[in-house]
Amino acid sequence: MIPYAAFVFNGFFTPFMALTLDDVQRAAHLARIAVDNAEAETALTQLTRVFGLIEDMQAVDISGIEPMAHAQDLMLRLRDDVVTESDQRNLFQSVAPEVDAGLYLVPKVIE
Repeated sequence: MIPYAAFVFNGFFTPFMALTLDDVQRAAHLARIAVDNAEAETALTQLTRVFGLIEDMQAVDISGIEPMAHAQDLMLRLRDDVVTESDQRNLFQSVAPEVDAGLYLVPKVIE
């Protein structure tokens, strides 16, 4: 069990309610997905398993567990903040069709 996942789900879901085939078919209708009864039964089984997993994660006692930003305790490699490229604005603007005061001018699209 991943304690962080339990922390994320804790409090966002109400206690598990049994889904019905009508619930799955209504969700499919709202999503504009055509499903037959066999597909709806399969989806109902899969959704019931997902909600069961969420219920199991909510049951985990996470008091005293500090949330983590990442599953592994990693530190990013840092580098010095130095300029590595030269300023080429004038070169880039020299080939632009229209420039004014250092800004690129573009045709008006919306009237």
